[in-house]
Parts: sequence; structure tokens; C-alpha cells
Amino acid sequence: MKKIISFFLMIFFISFSVHAQDLISVAEFSSLNIEDNDFNGFEPLTFKKIDKHTKYSLVKVDGKTVVHAKTDDSASGLIKKIKIDLKKHPVIKWSFRADNIYKAGDVKKKSGDDYPARIYIAFEYDPDYLSFYERIKFNTVKAIYGEYPPIASINYIWANKAEKETIVENPFIDRVKMIAVESGDENLGKFITFERNVYKDYLKAFNEEPPLISGVAIMSDSDNTHESAQAYYGDIVFKKSKD
Repeated sequence: MKKIISFFLMIFFISFSVHAQDLISVAEFSSLNIEDNDFNGFEPLTFKKIDKHTKYSLVKVDGKTVVHAKTDDSASGLIKKIKIDLKKHPVIKWSFRADNIYKAGDVKKKSGDDYPARIYIAFEYDPDYLSFYERIKFNTVKAIYGEYPPIASINYIWANKAEKETIVENPFIDRVKMIAVESGDENLGKFITFERNVYKDYLKAFNEEPPLISGVAIMSDSDNTHESAQAYYGDIVFKKSKD
């Protein structure tokens, strides 16, 4: 009997280990206690010259813990620093919900560069991806702030009116690409689950192989449109591709 139990325990732990390698959990908000105000390793992401920040809190929606974002002419996010190799785990899965969109939102204009809900993926600095003059810029930033900024980022956004699947260069920074995974008001007030092959999206957006991911953030902002919005964020995982 002991041998039989040991055999099944061994099978269980082997199966668990394989499953764990298939998934990288970035955010397990659903497992958190809302009284703890602990965001599962996520830290504030703020920006120079923007003093008014979005408010984030843990709440229960339909019995599940999620992050609630409330933005009012403000901008900030929550970021988790984590290294992920997209060649091993190329697919991100997440859910979010927006309760409204911005009347002045426009993915192509600086004045409209706000989104009620977005997933922000930062990529690690690698000088091999940059020209000589770009490396000088990055070295200057490092000298001022003590660390290199992300070399690039992809933002999966809930847009105002951009057609879904649109990939647009951010109006402020050329190495930031915006991808509209949801747009308009049809699905407002509903949690929507998305799966994206980030590896393929990066190739399409930048026409080059992606470096390592260095961080994943959630962000709701309204500092350019000067409007307000509420959004909710569920769990985030990276996993292997079935392709």
C-alpha cells in the first residue's frame, strides 16, 4: 500500500511541476485579501511631472478579488518587475473591465493618449537593439535615474474608437506601441478575457526579435484628456503557445 501511495504522490508532483513550467503567474489578484491592500508584488508606477495619481484598491466583484482603478485627470500604474523569455512563454492571458471610455480619447494624438484600461509590457534594455545615438540617450537616462528605462514596450489598450487589432506608435515615444484589443462602448461594464501572443505582436510591431520582458503593469490614466474613468483588472499569466 505504501508503494502505491508513493507512486501516486510521485505522479502528482511530476504533473504539478510540468504544469508550473507551462505557466508563469504574474498577478494572482483573485487569491488576495482585500483588507491587506497587498497587490501581489506590484509596486506604484509613477511619472515625472504628473503629481495626481490613479487610485488602486482591491475589491470583490462577483465574489472574486480584483484590482479597482479610479482615474480622474490623473496617471499612474502598478508594475511588477519580472523577467520573462517570450521564446518560452509567448502568450499572455488576462482580463479587465472598463466602465466608460473617453470622449476625447485618440490613440494617434498626444491630447488623446489616455485609456481606461491597459496592460503595459516593458522590455529589458539591451544595447544591441539600439543605434549609437540611442545608446547615448539611454546612458543619459541611466546617469540621471540610476537605471536604464525599458528599451521598448507594448500596451494592450481599451481604446475609444480605434479599430480592434490596430497597432499604433505612441504619440510621445516611438519605441512604445499601442495595440487596441478592445474599442468603443459595446462591452463596457463586462469583464473580458484576452489571450495574446506577445512574441508575434512584438515582431509585427517592431520588426525585430524581442528582448526579455522586464516588467508587466496595469494602468488607467486620464491626464491628457482630463476626464475620469473606472476599471477593474483580473489575474495575469504567461504561458506556452499551443502552436
